[in-house]
Amino acid sequence: MPLIEIDLPIDLDREPPQATIDWLQRASDRIQRFQDRWDRAPIEQFVASDFELVHQSLDLIRSQRIVSGNRFCEWGCGFAVVSCLADELGWDVIGIEAEADLIVEARRTIADLQASVELWHGNFLPDGSERLADDLGLPSLGHSEDSVYPEIGLYVDDFDLIFAYPWPGEGDFLETVFEKYAENGACFLTFCGPYDMRLVRKVPR
Repeated sequence: MPLIEIDLPIDLDREPPQATIDWLQRASDRIQRFQDRWDRAPIEQFVASDFELVHQSLDLIRSQRIVSGNRFCEWGCGFAVVSCLADELGWDVIGIEAEADLIVEARRTIADLQASVELWHGNFLPDGSERLADDLGLPSLGHSEDSVYPEIGLYVDDFDLIFAYPWPGEGDFLETVFEKYAENGACFLTFCGPYDMRLVRKVPR
């Protein structure tokens, strides 16, 4: 079985530092104002994670050395909040986002926090990964942007931990993409909904 699940306790007693809680609240307020705007069409695939729960999970992964390397990638980074949390915890972070309006907001988050996040505008899916989908109507397959990895100079198998918040119905597809392209030993963390984080590791067949 090439992907094994790693237990992440839901009752994580790892509250973020107060300074982190404060900037997460500011980021959440910005996201709400962005979503409430009437002067542009909503970005249907943009929904924010539970950032404190994600922070707790990242902190646990970091402190228990569940991954051995330091390269982190966020697939569909939105406002880059999770990318900045990973940076705060010490990872070398790349965030990838296909929506131009969200790239603008992500740059603002990174600048406000003076975070060392490398942000890329493009498609986080590797070329050819659409062949792994059972449903070609999945939202992540609808982006016209090219896969960004050739431009970055890094590929999926260069990252030790990848994070995503899958759109409903896309979780299995993204895990299949991760399974095919990630390096053995790498981990994939997903926010699946309230109080629900999932962590899997790729292992040799």
